[in-house]
Amino acid sequence: MSEDHHESETHVLMFPCPAQGHINCMLQLAELLVLSDIHVTVLNTEHIHQRLLRFAEIPSRLAAYPTLHFKTFSDGLPSDDPRRQEDYVGEQIKQVNLMAMPRLREICVEASGKPRFSCIIADGIFGRLTNEVGQELGIPVVYFRTISACSFWAYFCAPRLFESNELPIRGEQDMDRMITSIPGMENLVRCRDLPSFFRANHKSHIPLEPVVFETHQSLRAQALILNTFEDLEGPVLSQIRHHFPRFYALGPLHAHLNSRKATKTMSSETSPPSFESSLWEVDRSCMTWLDAQQPKSVVYVSFGSITKISRDELMEIWHGLVNSKKRFLWVIRPGMLSEKEGQDPPMDLVEGTKERGRMVGWAPQKEVLAHVAIGGFMTHCGWNSTLEGVAAGVPMMCWPYFADQQINSRYVSEVWKIGLEMKDVCDRKLVEEMVNDLMVERRQEFEKSTQAMATLAKTSVREGGSSYSDFDRFVQFLKSAREIDGSLFMK
Repeated sequence: MSEDHHESETHVLMFPCPAQGHINCMLQLAELLVLSDIHVTVLNTEHIHQRLLRFAEIPSRLAAYPTLHFKTFSDGLPSDDPRRQEDYVGEQIKQVNLMAMPRLREICVEASGKPRFSCIIADGIFGRLTNEVGQELGIPVVYFRTISACSFWAYFCAPRLFESNELPIRGEQDMDRMITSIPGMENLVRCRDLPSFFRANHKSHIPLEPVVFETHQSLRAQALILNTFEDLEGPVLSQIRHHFPRFYALGPLHAHLNSRKATKTMSSETSPPSFESSLWEVDRSCMTWLDAQQPKSVVYVSFGSITKISRDELMEIWHGLVNSKKRFLWVIRPGMLSEKEGQDPPMDLVEGTKERGRMVGWAPQKEVLAHVAIGGFMTHCGWNSTLEGVAAGVPMMCWPYFADQQINSRYVSEVWKIGLEMKDVCDRKLVEEMVNDLMVERRQEFEKSTQAMATLAKTSVREGGSSYSDFDRFVQFLKSAREIDGSLFMK
């Protein structure tokens, strides 16, 4: 696709982290911008782009988006490298940082020497990298953090926690100590609810310092975006605004995109198809299976694109689901198990699954959550999944794995009260109890709270809603970005 455009047109470069969850919401934002007459170029690794070409039907959909383009760069790894998704937040992020710099410089400058883009919208994980390129070329930079506001704010406040001696965490005996020094979330989270990188011995082996460093790089950008909404994380958003004069809460982005496209359709404009940004092949047979189930009778189980589970954990969750006697749809992602296949599963699990369950490699999650048969969502509490559950009004059972998932699950269970959590344990009895609590014993309670939050989510992305209005302000910012004083955010 040609990228020729008039100098008066607003053209942004988007640079997502090469992982499923980050790409999902970045492409949703890209669609929203294109629908608002902004040209967008997305820069992906060659590996990610090839997977999108294979599973997301990009060539057939680009015809509907003549102002959306894709560029690629090599991540420096051989083509046969497995590129395990769980490594992208560690060593492979360093690799991408190293390899992306020359390509960013190259595509950001036209042959005439002028900057090609009016703005760079970068995943906040690449804060230092994109800030250097932006400053060097005179291009304003916007950071898009794809995590929750409560997680972003916890990272931002980490230095304060060390100064007040609330950190470091001093072993298992310290995990239930309440944190009191994070403004806007005083006495809401315990040590075990902080993002996993606060734990020195966490299995991800990712130190806290670089995560906090990249978070504070956001202060050097000309604007900050989060995929959240006012009625969900208002107290935290109020605190963030003290530090970020240009801040935009645009979420839930998937619902926001649907809202804007519905408006265009009602005004007799053609609504282009949405991108399916899956990096795995979607098994749509699960939708036919759901069609045959009773309303609110199925527990949907998915732990996202990064979570690894052991065979013992698999067995505990499987036993809990089967023992609950409830129907379940379970996504077992290729490569999700942390070890090779062991012995055959017990016959009672096989028979129980055959009678009441369905397992698939990957599912169209937003469609699944919107299906009338779904009554509960067992999730790792990644931010995209959490927002999708919120917007669908589906109560959640949280089993967080790492990063922001720990604090997200705390907010689901104790702040928003739209679900339950099973943190730092994996127990079949607890799984069984949570399923029955959500689907039977406390069903009315959770239906009331989840539907109320879903209504607030939908209201936020309709005309006049907080996220709708923030997006309109953000578009105006982008259209005048080159005139913005770049010193505003410098600290």
